[in-house]
This record gives sequence, structure tokens and C-alpha cells, in this order.
Amino acid sequence: MNFLKAHSFGNDFIILNNPAIIPQKKLGELAKKLCDRHTGIGADGILVVLPSLKADIQMKIINSDGSEANMCGNGIRCFAKYIFEHDLIKKKKVTIETLAGIIKSELTLKANTISSIKVDMGEPLFKTSNINRPINVLDKKYHITSMIMGTTHTIIFVDKLDQREITKIGASLEKHKLFPQKTNVDFVKIINRSKIKLITWERGVGLSLACGTGACAATVAACLNSKTARNVTVQMGMGDLLVEWHEDNMVHMTGPAPENICEGKILL
Repeated sequence: MNFLKAHSFGNDFIILNNPAIIPQKKLGELAKKLCDRHTGIGADGILVVLPSLKADIQMKIINSDGSEANMCGNGIRCFAKYIFEHDLIKKKKVTIETLAGIIKSELTLKANTISSIKVDMGEPLFKTSNINRPINVLDKKYHITSMIMGTTHTIIFVDKLDQREITKIGASLEKHKLFPQKTNVDFVKIINRSKIKLITWERGVGLSLACGTGACAATVAACLNSKTARNVTVQMGMGDLLVEWHEDNMVHMTGPAPENICEGKILL
């Protein structure tokens, strides 16, 4: 089976476009095997290209632990670039079916090369009771804001981004009893009214170099807590995303084109 590995800000994925070879019920096993960074190709997850009756195309996302994800912001940008460059859908505006619904992506081209990708991430879903909510984690009190932004995210605002502390809190909060299906945990440092820094503990993956849905959730949470404006530059370890939370409640995310790392064949 052919594969392509791509990343967006270090958030890396293996893209597969021959799903008939592997039964869908075995994709979890395949993801764990391929994503292993010692004995496999190594990645945060796999993206599987499938036909769709509802949209132009379908993207199935399997995390490195074999669990299926509803949505992935950086993943969908890698996916949108892949289907354009591999002539699967040769147009700038594409609808992509995911478990989180139909996602719209728009490519910006320069000399027929993708320079940036804008994604309509849909609406954040949250309850006012989950804004700035106190919670005890590892015998310490934190204030969290939780929402569904394609997938479940829980945001904590911090004064500094300490990876050791983030790993400890993220691993515990991911499996907190409040979240029976687990949660992504986003640690956010406010720079100013239009800029934040983000590190995400990703459900089913662990500490992640970048997270697109997390960037969107963090922006909405920062605005809900009166810390930023509605349009925010989100800084992650290897690059920035522009996130816009519009008055109609829709969220758009724009970032540079993801990078292809390698292509090859998987021996099954």
C-alpha cells in the first residue's frame, strides 16, 4: 500500500489512499503499528481517504493509539493538500466529510502551488456552566473552560508553559471523570489581546507539537473569558495559525500549507 507522510507544525500524519486493502475494523491495529516511532513509520495518526455520499470526499482519522477521532484541524489541512496534489479533487474549495460533520476547506494558490489553507471549523459547542469552571486535578485547583470544537477540548490558562507540568496535568485531566470519553487538554499563555501561545495534550496521542482544533478552542475560550479579541494569532512550537471567531459563531482557521515528509510503500 502506498503512503505519504506529512506534517503541519510538527503534527504529523500518515495518509493512506487504498482503504479497500485493509478492512475498516482493522484500521485501529494498522494505525498503532504504523504510528509507532520505533518500529513503524511514526506519526500522531493516520488519515484515510474514502468516498463520500455527503461531500466531495471523506476523511477518517485514527489516532496513534488506535482510537478514532471526530476531527483534526492540522490533519484536515494535510488532507486538503494531499487530495489536491494527487489530483483526487482539483479545485480550491472542497467539502470533506468527517465524524464532526462536513468541513469546508479553501486553498490559496500561487503559481499552482498551495501557499495557505483556510478551514471552516464550524461552531463551538459549550455550556455557560463550563466556562471558567473550578476543578481539582492532582490535589490542586484549576479553572477550566470546556467545549466541543469538532472534538472535546478543555482549556487551562497558565502563566508559563512548563512541559513537565503540562504532561502531568494533561495525562490526569484527559481521563477525569467529567469526561467519560476523555478530553484534549489545551494549555494557553496569553501574550496580548490578539496573540496567545498554546501547547496541547492530545487525547489518544499525548503531548503534541501542534493542534488545529485546540487552537480554535483556545481562541474561543480566551474570548469567552475576556482575555483576547475574537481574531487571534495562535503560536505553537513550529508556527502560527490565524483563528477567527465570527459574530455568527462560526470559526475559521488559516495557516501555511503543510509539508510533505516522505512517500513510500507499506508491506502488509
